Amino acid sequence: MSLDAIQQFAPDDASAKAAKALVIPAKWPKLQYSEAALWGECQGSGAKPYLVQIDKSGPAFKCSCPSRKFPCKHGLALMLLWLQHQTAFANSEPPAWVCEWLNSRQSRAEKQETKKAEVVGKAATPTDPLTATKREAARRQRMAAGLTDLQRWLADNIRQGLVQLSMRPREFQEIAKRMVDAQLPGIAQRLRQLEQRVGADEDWPARILAAFGQLQLLIDGFQRLDSLPEMAQADLRTALGLSPDKDVVLASGETLTDTWLVLGQRVDEEDRLWVRRVWLQGRDTGRRALLLDFSHGTRRFDLTLITGTSLKMTLTFYPGSSPLRALVVDTPQVLPEALSPQASPSSQTLTDLTNTVAANPWQWPLPMVIDQVVPTPSHQGWQLVTSEQQSFPLRITDQDAWPLIAEAGGAPVTIFGEWDGEKLRPLSAWSAGLVWQEGATNP
Repeated sequence: MSLDAIQQFAPDDASAKAAKALVIPAKWPKLQYSEAALWGECQGSGAKPYLVQIDKSGPAFKCSCPSRKFPCKHGLALMLLWLQHQTAFANSEPPAWVCEWLNSRQSRAEKQETKKAEVVGKAATPTDPLTATKREAARRQRMAAGLTDLQRWLADNIRQGLVQLSMRPREFQEIAKRMVDAQLPGIAQRLRQLEQRVGADEDWPARILAAFGQLQLLIDGFQRLDSLPEMAQADLRTALGLSPDKDVVLASGETLTDTWLVLGQRVDEEDRLWVRRVWLQGRDTGRRALLLDFSHGTRRFDLTLITGTSLKMTLTFYPGSSPLRALVVDTPQVLPEALSPQASPSSQTLTDLTNTVAANPWQWPLPMVIDQVVPTPSHQGWQLVTSEQQSFPLRITDQDAWPLIAEAGGAPVTIFGEWDGEKLRPLSAWSAGLVWQEGATNP
């Protein structure tokens, strides 16, 4: 495992910096390992050293220190020590405190597999049709009322002029709350994102107007939902925030087994809700997939995934015209082989993007891999320039852009990122392997 891969586990920059200060074997009275785990004792300020352990299969961390960060600086330091000072570790049988933890993790994993099987079986059991029909009708009625309210709000703002939105900062929050009450979380999220665009640049009214058009398209689609094709219905429901339950997807979704490359990932936080998007690409099928995970309060997710690694696993896709979101069905197997993203010429990339948007205009952001491009600063901001002298505007900070320039060294690289309809947010860069990723701390 590389230094960059280990640093991805850090909950924040302060933890990563503190961990580096502990990568000194002399500070660890005991460092040992087995086939399954690493463990050690780190001398802190107290009389007793902290007991630190790592399950290699995750990797997963545990430490006896009182830190609420996960993993803590001691867990990160232990992994860095294994990377940089393996000779300091003695091969040994795990002590009782390590065995107990490993056994408890194995027990939890077995229970989760059993529960998953029960959930799939439950999904296959038909529910009372009358009860389900009544529940769906009640929700549709609340949604219809909410969308009528939204349509009136859109018309009022267009009639009064969009510029006045900049003078009413809480306007979007208030209508978003009404959409949540109407059981339309997808609409509420879109409205909260629109709030950030007001006044952002001189073209913001045009961008707001285009977004209003998409919201009206959603309203029109809902009003004729039952007459739409099945996959279009699924797309519209997802845009409204009505994704099917995981158990239904596992029981009836499209299943695909492949060796998947982790192209890139991004973690965002809003009101203590952490959202992680992990993008994958199948080696044999070329299929791209999105794993969407949520964690409340802390940045902790069930499955640890590292950009640049390859995993053998089976995915089940949510329904849709151009499905991306998927669930992991089995336990991923990390493979040693190094893969690089499969990329097409920029003209084909744009054609594929156009077809995807045409199939589902509400699915954002979209994954994009662009081959043989050079990141370039300009008076209009950062851009990617192709060999055909096409340019793609980038959504990137200077803090991330200059290390990307340095790693590229002026030579063309392959860029993977998220296209939001206006700009590409680069998440990783490749040149005979992973050379850069967004937010990585450079040594």
